Amino acid sequence: MSDTVHLGTVYTGSSSGRVTKRQGGSRPVGPHTVVIKVTHSGICWSDMHFLKEDDMVLGHEPVGVVVQVGSKVRRFKNGDRVGWGCIHDSCLSCTDCVNGNDQNCRYKKAYGSHDRDQGGFGDTACIEESFVHKIPDGLPMENAAVFQCAGATVVGGLVNAGVQPFDRVAILGVGGLGHLAIQFAAAMGCAVIAVSGTMSKKEEALSLGAHEFVSIKDNPRFQGVKPVNHLLVCSSAQPDWKALFRFVKPRGTVVPLSVAFGNFNAPYSGFLSKELRVIGSLVCGRDVHEKMLEFACRHGIIPMIEQVSMTEENLNTAMDRLKRGDVRYRFVMVNPTNKGLLAESKL
Repeated sequence: MSDTVHLGTVYTGSSSGRVTKRQGGSRPVGPHTVVIKVTHSGICWSDMHFLKEDDMVLGHEPVGVVVQVGSKVRRFKNGDRVGWGCIHDSCLSCTDCVNGNDQNCRYKKAYGSHDRDQGGFGDTACIEESFVHKIPDGLPMENAAVFQCAGATVVGGLVNAGVQPFDRVAILGVGGLGHLAIQFAAAMGCAVIAVSGTMSKKEEALSLGAHEFVSIKDNPRFQGVKPVNHLLVCSSAQPDWKALFRFVKPRGTVVPLSVAFGNFNAPYSGFLSKELRVIGSLVCGRDVHEKMLEFACRHGIIPMIEQVSMTEENLNTAMDRLKRGDVRYRFVMVNPTNKGLLAESKL
């Protein structure tokens, strides 16, 4: 067993904003380290924020196969199919961690801020055992990749909002996050209302599990639509908050999920008069993350993906297409070096 592991090929940002192929460095294998050969990694819009970071390996929706474990690792063995998300370590002892909210730990290590050589667009990663998630049997790896961030984001929003099976839940934006939120909310037993800019995605939204569909262009004031208990905002564009607040029941919940660096501009009267809760939601914690993967497998929740071989050229093309909105709805990069390990794992 090696005390250090070479990371192999990695794909980082660059000063030009183009994804660049490089050779990664080495990582020590600690007692709680799980060494993972990456087989698939999804592309998330958040990766765009780091395209000019030349010291950062991109990608935070990775899955792969365990090839080595530290001396004190007990939950995993070589050959296991696993994944990890944007949070890859925390103190494990503060109140937030103990209560299952490790994503709120002040000492957490996250994609973009810590261990910037540990992204998903590469050959190998060394992740602490506590933040590695087993992929359930029957869940394809290409689908599991998308759940590491996009799935964790929408499920975190549903859980943090306190969604109940009999609630009416609106999903604004039928895209990378929204098409998953529709499926998860429907599988939870909710009445799901998909909201989009035009009628173009109506049939698709209904096929994903939505029970109703609203086009903002055709019905900007939501006339004739029964109000909802919860609104998950999965659109990256700033919506008309005044109109949306009219669409939410008194004491309802509004959850903005897309990562944006602009200001949150909403009318005070809109949520004060109805006592609405507007809450932030990052991703779900470790315990919910594992349950989310099992739930997705059990209920047949399937991301709409386009698989592409993980090369420098293909990554740049995929990023360009994502910027244009030219994908339905998630890219998943397939590592040609490691994909064969799945056959060896007999899964």
